[in-house]
Amino acid sequence: MTASADGFHARLDQLPARARLAFMAALIERMSPNYALYAQMSGAGDAKVLRNVLDLAWEALAVKDAAIDFDKQAEKLAEQEPPETDDSFGARRAIEVVMALAALLDALRSEAPESPRDVSRLSRDGVHAYIEMTDGADDDAERLAARVREHPLMDDEHGFQEAVLEHVEAPLTRDALKSLRRLGRNEGVSNLGLSAEG
Repeated sequence: MTASADGFHARLDQLPARARLAFMAALIERMSPNYALYAQMSGAGDAKVLRNVLDLAWEALAVKDAAIDFDKQAEKLAEQEPPETDDSFGARRAIEVVMALAALLDALRSEAPESPRDVSRLSRDGVHAYIEMTDGADDDAERLAARVREHPLMDDEHGFQEAVLEHVEAPLTRDALKSLRRLGRNEGVSNLGLSAEG
């Protein structure tokens, strides 16, 4: 791990609980078109269910003591996981979105200090896999690592996570949360540079 990654994780670990939740929600917001795209193309899963679960997480951040049953939401989310038999690239990226959202629900229900790191890693892993599939299939491990490091999508991923972290290190007013959510939506373009219709 690089020194800059160490510094990033140290800052992430120091965040207060609400800021950690907001960090995860923004990253998942940006990952979510990957799930919607998978659901559209495969006919499996319901992106509306994931959208609703994530909307409720944002509501919990905005409204103090919002009465939301996150155990029930976790059950609904688990039902939307791609089938185990589907080992396609799209299914694996969709599973990352489900896992990230499950980590956020865990953190909403109890202290889960490792959850922000997990969501950060899931988002980066998806980008890494996409670069490997599209650009680096013929590379040896060393060349692939260099290609991933230098790839514009990975650069964008690092920049996005840094921007989100800076955002949540500041006071999370209602307006700041709205602005963070807009940042996460990224005009409908996911961390892989993909967007789902509608």
